[in-house]
Amino acid sequence: MIPPDSEKSDTAGIGGAYTAHLRKNLLFLLLMLLVMGALCVFGLSVGGASYTVAESWRALLAGPAADPAAADVRRQIIWTLRVPRVLSALLSGAGLAVAGLTMQTILRNPLASPYTLGISAAASFGAGLGIITKLNVLLAVLPAAVGYDLMIIGNSFIFTVVCTFLIYFLSKLKKVSAETVVLFGVAMMYVFEAATSFLQYIGKPEELAELVYWMFGSLSKASWHKFYIILVCVAVCAVLTYRNAWNFNALLLGDESAQSGGVHVERLRVTGLLLSALTTAVIVSLLGPIGFIGLVAPHVGRMLVGGDHRFLIPATCLAGAILLILADTLSCLVLAPAVLPVGIMTSFVGVPLLIYLIMKRRREHW
Repeated sequence: MIPPDSEKSDTAGIGGAYTAHLRKNLLFLLLMLLVMGALCVFGLSVGGASYTVAESWRALLAGPAADPAAADVRRQIIWTLRVPRVLSALLSGAGLAVAGLTMQTILRNPLASPYTLGISAAASFGAGLGIITKLNVLLAVLPAAVGYDLMIIGNSFIFTVVCTFLIYFLSKLKKVSAETVVLFGVAMMYVFEAATSFLQYIGKPEELAELVYWMFGSLSKASWHKFYIILVCVAVCAVLTYRNAWNFNALLLGDESAQSGGVHVERLRVTGLLLSALTTAVIVSLLGPIGFIGLVAPHVGRMLVGGDHRFLIPATCLAGAILLILADTLSCLVLAPAVLPVGIMTSFVGVPLLIYLIMKRRREHW
C-alpha cells in the first residue's frame, strides 16, 4: 500500500512539472511575439528607398494621411506600400505554417506541406488558368462578372482541393509509407507545373509577362485590398483549426484511440484538409507560390514548445510569420535597392531543411 504522503508528493511533483512546462511554452510564445514585432518594424525600413528604423517608426506613428497627395513621400511609401507588405507577410507566413502543420498531423507525415505535396503547384495552375484563359472554373457557383481576384482564388481553390484529396485518399491506402505520399505529391507538382508551362506557351505576351511575374512569389504584389482578403481567410481558418487542438492531440495517439475519445476522425481530417486547401489557395492566388514556410515552421514550433497543439498551433503561426518576414527583409537587402521575390529566399532556406529531414527519417528507419 502506497503511503498517502507519497501520493501527495507525486501529485505535487507532476503538477509542478506541468506548471513549469506551461510557463516555458508561454515564455517562448512571448519571445516569438517580440521577435516578430521587431522584425515588422525593421521590415518597414528596407526596400527600394531605405530609411532608418526611427524614421520608419515616426512615419508609422503618424498614421495614414487623410490626403495622400499632401503627405510626405516617406509617409506615403510606409503606409501605401510597406505596411500592407509587412502585414501580408505576417498573415501569409502564419497561414501557410498552420496549413503545413495541419497536413503533417492529418497525414502523419513530417515532410508534408502545401509546397512539397504539390498543392501550391495546383493552386498556381488554377491561377494561371484564370490569368491566361480568363476561365472561371466556378462559373456554376460564382457569376461570370465576379471580380478578377475572386476568379483567381476560386480557380486556385478548386485545383487545390483536387490535389489535396488525391493525396489524402492515397495516404489511406494500406502499406503506403510517408515517403511514398511525398513522392506522389512531387509527381503531382510536376504534373501541374507542366500544365502551367503549357499555359505559358499558349499565352499572349502581356498575359505571359503577368503569369511569369506572378509565379515568382513576391510580396511586392501586396496591397490593402489583398491584405483584407488574406486577413479574413487566415483568421477564420486559424480559429477553426485551433478549436480542434485537443482533437489533433488525440489523433496523434492513433485513429482508434481518438475515436474512443469521441473524436470524429474522418470529419476532422476532411475539415482540416479543406481549411488548409482554402488558406493555401487564397495566399498563392494573391501573392504567388511561396515555398517551404509550411514545411519549416511546424518543425520550428515543435522544437520550441513540443507536440501539444494548444501551444504548437500558435507557435507555428508565429514561426511562419517570423520566417516570411525575415525572408522578405533579406530579399530587400541582398541586391538593394532592387527587391528579390520572396519565393526565391524561402526556397534557399527550405531546400537544405527538406534534405536534412529526409536524411534524418532514413537514419531513423535504418
